[in-house]
Amino acid sequence: MFAAEGLEMEFPKSFTWGAASSAYQIEGAAAADGKGPSVWDAFCTKPGAIFEKHHGNVACDHYHHMAQDVAMMSALGLRAYRFSISWPRVLPLGVGAINEKGLSFYDRLVDELLDNDIEPWVTLFHWDFPQELYLKGGWLNRASVEWFGEYATAVASRLGDRVKNWITINEPQIFLGLGHHTGTHAPGLKLAMRDVLLAGHHVLMAHGKAVQAIRAATPTPVRIGWAPCGKVDAPSTNGIADVEAAFRSTMSVTQKDCWNNTWWADPVCLGMYPEDGVTLFGTDVPKVKGGDMELMKQPLDFYGLNIYSCGRVKAGKNGQPETVPNPPGTAQTSFRWPITPECLYWGSKFVNERYRLPIVITENGMSNLDWVMSDGKVHDPQRIDYTRRHLIELSRAITDGVDVRGYFHWSIMDNFEWAEGYRERFGLVHVDYATLERTPKDSAYWYGDVIRTNGKSLLSHGGTNGSVDASHRPFAVEELA
Repeated sequence: MFAAEGLEMEFPKSFTWGAASSAYQIEGAAAADGKGPSVWDAFCTKPGAIFEKHHGNVACDHYHHMAQDVAMMSALGLRAYRFSISWPRVLPLGVGAINEKGLSFYDRLVDELLDNDIEPWVTLFHWDFPQELYLKGGWLNRASVEWFGEYATAVASRLGDRVKNWITINEPQIFLGLGHHTGTHAPGLKLAMRDVLLAGHHVLMAHGKAVQAIRAATPTPVRIGWAPCGKVDAPSTNGIADVEAAFRSTMSVTQKDCWNNTWWADPVCLGMYPEDGVTLFGTDVPKVKGGDMELMKQPLDFYGLNIYSCGRVKAGKNGQPETVPNPPGTAQTSFRWPITPECLYWGSKFVNERYRLPIVITENGMSNLDWVMSDGKVHDPQRIDYTRRHLIELSRAITDGVDVRGYFHWSIMDNFEWAEGYRERFGLVHVDYATLERTPKDSAYWYGDVIRTNGKSLLSHGGTNGSVDASHRPFAVEELA
């Protein structure tokens, strides 16, 4: 146990410390070695879809510099690395013949990580749906459940002898809400809510199918979870009424959109859609066939949470939640997201309380205005302070009895930030997209100290006043080969 800012804090000895990425955002090599197109490859060609016509054709070119990137992760002290598999790189048509060159890339990545004592955490789907299957109806087609199961079997059969931690699907609220409802993400659809919910029904079934496929294809026991967005409302005070209002708000479906927790998590964890959502969506609710909910509700080993910020509520009339707006001048990231560190405390606490599953923070981080300064370094004290404050809140949750097993910083390196292109920098490592040079930021070395000390370095403000390791320098992509 150790104290910071008047709090008792403790991270378990077995706590997993890592950083995360996704295939389309860093790999590049969009058509290399037999890879098929994804909906994001197609969407990036749509006029006006992406900031300044950016695309993921090259991105960080991780596909060609994987070994050097893993060596850099090792040098920075990472213990775990969460990455996603590109479905169309493994199965160019989405189903059928396996692309051996594509699958062997992930085979080598897993081996490289293990050789560097970094634990691989594999995410099967982080939004790059095969374009060929999209043309056959995509997630609107009930056959997508079987398509995803075939893909999961192919990957798990190849990697399951070494990969012990699996995540099925990342953030259904986003790729359905933005990709199928508002049209601002791939594939750029603006469907009626009835069709969005139907696609979502198939996504949740596909999750269950993948859990079954992974367990069937792996020779030894594995840990499986998923990683939805954590939509969190924190209480404006610690009073019982406000806490209860915040829990109710966090675990309610109140708008006819995808931005909630329970419409997605209740079927996966409890085997049913939430009553308030069924009432709200009315005739738009998908017709449930026999076996659908049983397929969705597969035993899980952890619940992944992607959390960046939260709202605040108070108990209003009859205890009903009322939104408490942020005061003027509230601190924001460069993405204009409010900085609310308590989101990790209340998010992990509320989700653990409802679903009784161990929690892993699968994404948390911030976009910052970073550049390589005249001294050749990237000074990002804001990211250090953001991460420190959030980790202190996460430790407070652990001290209060929440079963939190790990934390993954988003992201390991600057990358393609979807519709925002390359203008938002979330990385611990700066990427020069013209030269592909990697420069670890001050935050990367600060985070390495957090990992090395299992969180005890959070006692100090190390890094916020420039007191980070002064020996760091850029990594050229060829340098660590």
